[in-house]
Amino acid sequence: MAVSFDLFGTLVDADRPEDPASAVAAELRARDVAVPDDWADAYREVHIDAPEGAEVPLMAHVSAALASRGVEAPGNAARRAVVSAFDPDVETRDGALEAVEAASQRGSVALLSNCAVPQLARKALIRSDLDCGAFDAVVTSVASGWRKPDPRAFETCADRLGVPVADLTHVGDDPRTDAGIEECGGTAVLLDDVFLTEFPDWLEGRA
Repeated sequence: MAVSFDLFGTLVDADRPEDPASAVAAELRARDVAVPDDWADAYREVHIDAPEGAEVPLMAHVSAALASRGVEAPGNAARRAVVSAFDPDVETRDGALEAVEAASQRGSVALLSNCAVPQLARKALIRSDLDCGAFDAVVTSVASGWRKPDPRAFETCADRLGVPVADLTHVGDDPRTDAGIEECGGTAVLLDDVFLTEFPDWLEGRA
């Protein structure tokens, strides 16, 4: 048996910028990038024609948004601005440590997170009370290229754990994304149905 956990809203709570466009703009200006006057509009627009289910890394989106207004971000300024704009304080959720421990006693464990910002998931994991070594794989959409509920996100995670995707149980808080595992034949455990603190008992009741 293998278990994957969503990160944000499931294992940890992390603060996010109230206005991501403004937060990114501030970090771009700090790197001497000329932010367009209509940056809020540019940030909201779609600039990259990605396949359905694919993740567009936020730094690629920001670079494309700037380019759409004739602005170039030198070097890796867009990437550094995005990483700095999303630099959260993290709080470990009740039951998270026990849930991961219970899963690790039954088989392999992964983290499977929709996250368009490079380094953010690992940074949040390091800042939490969770043991990074408890996870056999950390799979993010920005690294794998696919966002939940796309089946390829779950298939990538299962492949990293060396199990068929049908043998994967995924724990998460969002039925719109995390329940997508069921389309692959796997099992979804949603926090609306099974609280994180109840997950060890739920797992104990499985054959």
